[in-house]
Amino acid sequence: MIFASLRTGSVIRFPYLWARAAARGESEGRKFRPVAVGVRVPKPNGEDVLLLFPITSQEPAGERFAAEIPDTEKRRAGLDGTMRLWIVLDEYNQDVIGRSFYLEPDPPLGRFSKAFFLPLLQEFIRRRAQTLAVHRLRQ
Repeated sequence: MIFASLRTGSVIRFPYLWARAAARGESEGRKFRPVAVGVRVPKPNGEDVLLLFPITSQEPAGERFAAEIPDTEKRRAGLDGTMRLWIVLDEYNQDVIGRSFYLEPDPPLGRFSKAFFLPLLQEFIRRRAQTLAVHRLRQ
């Protein structure tokens, strides 16, 4: 992966660790799944912090903060257009470029449009105090 290409809205494959699994003591995601780069926080040493939101084919429960991905956005993001997919925004994984065990050297699958993704990010920022973070960085 060319890490410079990772920016807001990029979709990559990542072994996402769900917050409920982390709460049970699990430390590894069970499978590689598409995730959206929500935020990339630049750091002076080049070890930028990424907030990664999971994409799932399982319809989230009604109380979850999630959005169904429209067909047009699935195509832009390089996702399977034949499946219903949701992006979940009430939890995220945080990882660090340069210290990650999980980021793979593959190009992004695609990218969400600003028109679709930025309103979701704005709502995430408003709700951030209620979100769950799983830190995937090595010390």
